[in-house]
Amino acid sequence: MLKPRIKIDVVSDVVCPWCYIGKRRLERAVDLAKDKYEFELEYHPFELNPDMPVAGKDQKKYLTNKFGGTERYQQIINRVTAVALEEGLHFDFEKQKISPNTRDAHRVIQFAKQAGKQVDVKEAFMKAYFIEGVDLSKKENLIDVSVKAGLLIEEVEKLLSTKEGMFEVTLAEKELQKLGITGVPFFIINNQYGISGAQPSEAFMQAFEDIDAKTQFGDEVCDVKDKNC
Repeated sequence: MLKPRIKIDVVSDVVCPWCYIGKRRLERAVDLAKDKYEFELEYHPFELNPDMPVAGKDQKKYLTNKFGGTERYQQIINRVTAVALEEGLHFDFEKQKISPNTRDAHRVIQFAKQAGKQVDVKEAFMKAYFIEGVDLSKKENLIDVSVKAGLLIEEVEKLLSTKEGMFEVTLAEKELQKLGITGVPFFIINNQYGISGAQPSEAFMQAFEDIDAKTQFGDEVCDVKDKNC
């Protein structure tokens, strides 16, 4: 018997801590439901800081200014670090020195889809940034992380030496903004459900069940506008 198929489109940024937390919560839900459903995941680009210089900025200074002071900065990173730890993620903001422009990372993530490695590359970039303190503003680091995640070095080097994929990333971001997506993470499930934020795994499980119910019974309905019955 074929299992129902569920497509999940994930809109997120590499440097968004709640995106990484949301990713883990989604993965837990998928793992719990994998015997019942077939899943397909696709990641889409979103830049929290599209005007970030290519060389990036000092992370602590940038976030301190963004959050409104040192005390507020410390409160936010303490909270997100604690929540991440509950999901098995060991964030280390002290290790990470640079807030990067993520456009090139998104180009690589979109390119990785062709090789069936998109999920692996997305995970590798987020782990590199939040846990290992890798400076993702440097192309050599993007290449190193990508290759370790399964991409071919010559293909990533070629991609990053050109503007290939830049238009597609920019266009995708504009189209997602037209849909009203202004914050991440955002999850679109079977083009029917939108889940905003790093919601608990239970929220995803409920969405899977609701979609399954509609799939099974949604066509067995007649109403006054239905000309087929």
